[in-house]
Amino acid sequence: MNILRRGRLKNIREDVAKYTTSLEFDKEIFEADILCDIAHVIMLYEQGIIKKEHAKKIIDGLREIYKKGMENLNLDPSLDDIHMVIESELINMLGEDVAGRLHTGRSRNDQVATDLRLALRERILEILELLVDMLKDILELAKEHKETITVGYTHLQHAQPTTYAHHLLSYFSSLERDIQRLLDCYKRINISPLGSGALATTGFNISRERTKKLLGFDALIENSMDAVSTRDFILETLSNLSILGTNLSKICEELVLFSTYEFNTLEIDDAFCSTSSIMPQKKNPDVAEIARAKLSKLNGNLISALTILKALPNTYNRDLQEISPILWDSINIVRDTIKMVNGMLKTIKVNKDRMLELANANYSTATELADTLVRELDIPFRKAHGIVGEAVRKSLEKKRDLEEVVVEVLEKYNLKIDKEKIKKALNPYENVKMRKVIGGPSPEEVEKRIKIFSERVNNYDDIIKNKLEKINEVKNNLINFNIE
Repeated sequence: MNILRRGRLKNIREDVAKYTTSLEFDKEIFEADILCDIAHVIMLYEQGIIKKEHAKKIIDGLREIYKKGMENLNLDPSLDDIHMVIESELINMLGEDVAGRLHTGRSRNDQVATDLRLALRERILEILELLVDMLKDILELAKEHKETITVGYTHLQHAQPTTYAHHLLSYFSSLERDIQRLLDCYKRINISPLGSGALATTGFNISRERTKKLLGFDALIENSMDAVSTRDFILETLSNLSILGTNLSKICEELVLFSTYEFNTLEIDDAFCSTSSIMPQKKNPDVAEIARAKLSKLNGNLISALTILKALPNTYNRDLQEISPILWDSINIVRDTIKMVNGMLKTIKVNKDRMLELANANYSTATELADTLVRELDIPFRKAHGIVGEAVRKSLEKKRDLEEVVVEVLEKYNLKIDKEKIKKALNPYENVKMRKVIGGPSPEEVEKRIKIFSERVNNYDDIIKNKLEKINEVKNNLINFNIE
């Protein structure tokens, strides 16, 4: 018997049922749906809406279904979704006179909106845990390379000397903002729509505050029409994941680039590479390349969700169902890719000699030379910029060392400076040591940032653990709840 269609509608065509069902991806909200059901039943009993014996039997039945798992249920696509599958299973177990009371004062509209939030908040915290672990690993790697001199690039051309630790901390800095965005997004995920009904709440004397507390939500959505229709929390999540994916993709791109023979500053561990079927010498950065491609799907998923939602009227429309698989796809891509990218970074081999060679090449210290002229000769920076630019041009044209050419150019302008100061200005390590401004590459400043960043990441770790503990407590309380 199809408890959903037996009244108003005739039997559904098999192909239509398969086309419209959400059961394929409802596995993501199976546990959440059971928790939501139990909280709702507890509230119905406490409000005197259903009898004690009915509430006890329903909760015991839900526990049994939870233990059996979704894979052991009758996943009949004509039942539409996991909500109706669970209710149908409960009716088969307890009879309709008992189990049929479960859905009192509730709609699938507020039920699925609640389930999505329950499941998503946990998946967000899982991603946050992975990000925190990654940031800790980046800091450990940075500690090893505070004095590993390399060159920084703008326009992918040699720019100025820096250290590999400074470069690594740029990854930390961007990923930390991803953590902050997701933690902030969590506030708008963890609010309860339960009790909003189909769109206009219910005439039963339910307590939305009670189910909010039982499920560990921080607040209520205070308009029932908005509560069942909004998926902006999913849009915000997808947007944040897309930004995170962009940051991860940049890391992957640099791993690919810097591990080439031409750069040769990094070597990716064999575990994350493949070889060619025809060229036996090849070591291809396949994991980084696949990650770049997978992460691009995050942008497509965000656009798909935005497009689905852009022209929907209030309140619930079945179109909303199609956003769920998009959400879980993005969640899974990000979760798996963080593990891969962190794995590559943790096992990277750093070619310090090649990094230093590049830092010494192609005039990367020219900026500090100009700055030195400003300090020592009290001339405007723009004039110093012109002098050094002219010296670089002549050095290239005459294939002579810049240290010699700059003295000749200075003489042309009746300027003179101690050669030792020129030599110091052209030394990459001296360049780096001088840059002690907050956020700069000097070993001293990098060490300060590592200490400060470590404190912050430990704080994020505590926040995330506290939220997970609260969720686990909610689960434990609901699954083991006994009506006295």
